[in-house]
Amino acid sequence: MGHHVGDDIRSLRKTRGMTLAQLAADVGRSVGWLSQIERGQTTPSVRDLGQLAERLEVNLSFFFRSSSRAEEEQGLVLRAADRPTIGSTESGLTEDLLSPTLSGAFEMIRSVFAPGATSGGLCKPRATEDGGVLISGALTLTIGETELHLNTGDSFQFRETPYAWRNDGTEPAVVIWIVAPPIY
Repeated sequence: MGHHVGDDIRSLRKTRGMTLAQLAADVGRSVGWLSQIERGQTTPSVRDLGQLAERLEVNLSFFFRSSSRAEEEQGLVLRAADRPTIGSTESGLTEDLLSPTLSGAFEMIRSVFAPGATSGGLCKPRATEDGGVLISGALTLTIGETELHLNTGDSFQFRETPYAWRNDGTEPAVVIWIVAPPIY
């Protein structure tokens, strides 16, 4: 499983605005136990990890990415075959987490926006700085009240601002998205 599991649990917990006490209570465990998990001093059982994953709104497999790789590369490299995919084709947005760990200052995400997909209006601002580059396709990005039409190669950056997106094109729009601090 690797030492990164505790770091990921801590990052996910903090991103969701949860205290150690809240998350521990939600999974029926002690604060000391959860603290030891986050510090890499003990390893949770698969059952406990499943409860943590459910409460943190990630798939259990999220914690096992790169677990079959050499220990020295875990947390440093995330191989393409090990990337967790988030989202669904029904929503029109699928994302692959590109970051090997969530304990850094930012995370990298590959977002694929299906033709005709839309965010359905402005998303609430979050306490992050976002940026990215459109790798292929075209995407309309609204940042605050400004509507921007992005083409392949265009990049963007904004902080703590409501935003929306839509793909009016006939092909998927692929964006490499950077978010600081990590939110997954």
